[in-house]
Amino acid sequence: MADEPTTPAGQSPASTKPTTSPAKPAVATVPILPKDPEPPPDEKIPVFIATLQTTVPSGVTQLSYWVGDWTVIVPATQLLDVAHHLYESGFDFCSDLTASDWPERPQRFDVIYALYSTRDRWRVRLKVRASEGEPVPSVSGIWPAANWLEREVYDMFGVVFTDHPDLRRILMPEDWQGYPQRKDYPLEGPGELLMENPLDWLRLKQSVQEAEIE
Repeated sequence: MADEPTTPAGQSPASTKPTTSPAKPAVATVPILPKDPEPPPDEKIPVFIATLQTTVPSGVTQLSYWVGDWTVIVPATQLLDVAHHLYESGFDFCSDLTASDWPERPQRFDVIYALYSTRDRWRVRLKVRASEGEPVPSVSGIWPAANWLEREVYDMFGVVFTDHPDLRRILMPEDWQGYPQRKDYPLEGPGELLMENPLDWLRLKQSVQEAEIE
């Protein structure tokens, strides 16, 4: 068996130092924001959109086309003019109204209206972008079906609709804190009553209600 290497007298074995790799510079993450697909070059713009662009020149900031459906992106200040024109053009039904939240964007909210013409069987979407605290005009006077849908968007996202006949929460209690479908809403619970266990918050609320009854 080979002899083990010996250390000369008076000297300690060389200590083994762990090698550390240099720290890598932090890479800034760029938020991925949604893109509205442009219409294909060979896709003809529908007559009702071309007429809208002529009648309300400042009402269309962008057109988008995706899987057979057109989206008209309009500024909030021109929403009512565009909505009135589309209603008079046959879009008599607001089948849905919702929103999406992109906190990294200055205009973080997309308010989206799904419209349908029962006469011509056409569909089109309207999209309005709004920043935090920026009001959006209510279209419930044009499409009554938008009344409760706007309340839901207000309840879940905090978007305020001006001239709405009854703007209040529709899903959450009136004293609920925050807007649950915002992307920065805490999963553990709302606002200043944030607790480790959401059940603790519910117990607290129940105790307050019982105290009021007594």
